Amino acid sequence: MIQFLVKRFLWLIVTLLIVYTVSFFLMRSVPGGPFQGEKQLPPTIQRNIERRFELDKPLSYQYFSHLNKIVFQFDFGPSYRLKDYTVNEVIASGFPVSMSLGVFALSFALVLGVSAGVVSAMYRHSVWDVTLMTVATLGIAVPNFVLASLCLIVFVFYLGILPAAGWSSLESVLLPAFCLGAPFAAYIARLTRTGMLEILNQDYIRTAYAKGLTTYSVVTKHALKMAIIPVVSYLGPATAGILTGSLVLERIFAIPGMGTHFVEAALQRDYTLAMGMILVYTLILSVMNTLVDMAYAMLDPRVKLE
Repeated sequence: MIQFLVKRFLWLIVTLLIVYTVSFFLMRSVPGGPFQGEKQLPPTIQRNIERRFELDKPLSYQYFSHLNKIVFQFDFGPSYRLKDYTVNEVIASGFPVSMSLGVFALSFALVLGVSAGVVSAMYRHSVWDVTLMTVATLGIAVPNFVLASLCLIVFVFYLGILPAAGWSSLESVLLPAFCLGAPFAAYIARLTRTGMLEILNQDYIRTAYAKGLTTYSVVTKHALKMAIIPVVSYLGPATAGILTGSLVLERIFAIPGMGTHFVEAALQRDYTLAMGMILVYTLILSVMNTLVDMAYAMLDPRVKLE
């Protein structure tokens, strides 16, 4: 286990360095800059601002100067567009919101997806099976921003039972969490159904039934543990999808999370803020993949971590 964690940590450092390097040069290869807009600044003010943020220095100097601050001081620097705010402060304010939204969405996807998959497998070829898998297929096909638009029309404008935007109460969390987690619930339902159908045909399941165990006991104590292994493997990509999907939904529902700041940073060419967001997203994804691999090994003793 220790050897596995050490290897993952070393690969994490390499990955972050590669992501930083590629992102740094790609952002600066785009025409324009963070202080260039429709209204041109006087040349003197433009030069002073560039000197303040070291944008007048060669790219190699900017690269290593920024990298040095990140590595040794954990400082992403000031935001170019959000005055009086550093990137660290913006991340600290937006990260809890985005993480809460992601946890709600992933929890919803797991509960609904696993439940639907188990029911569908237990009643194979029944009306329940056909209905649930049809809904799952639609959930995979419909993008979350389209689902968000439909939910806004139904639950906000037509029924009027949920708020349209904001982040101030549990009611304001339900709609974006549902829209963000619904496509992943559909994937999880199909994976759970496939895993359950395979496990239910195993000899030890027949033996459990022969001993007189109830269906509930067989499913929860014997079948489900092995059936959700594909679901656990899917949690890594699901986390990545939830992170990228939240960028759009946070804008739609006016949620003050990292996604909102990331989109604004990309549109306004705020180099330091965009770089900080990219590295944080990369770190979260790598940590989640490591946790998924560890959970996979705990569920299936035959899997060895290397």
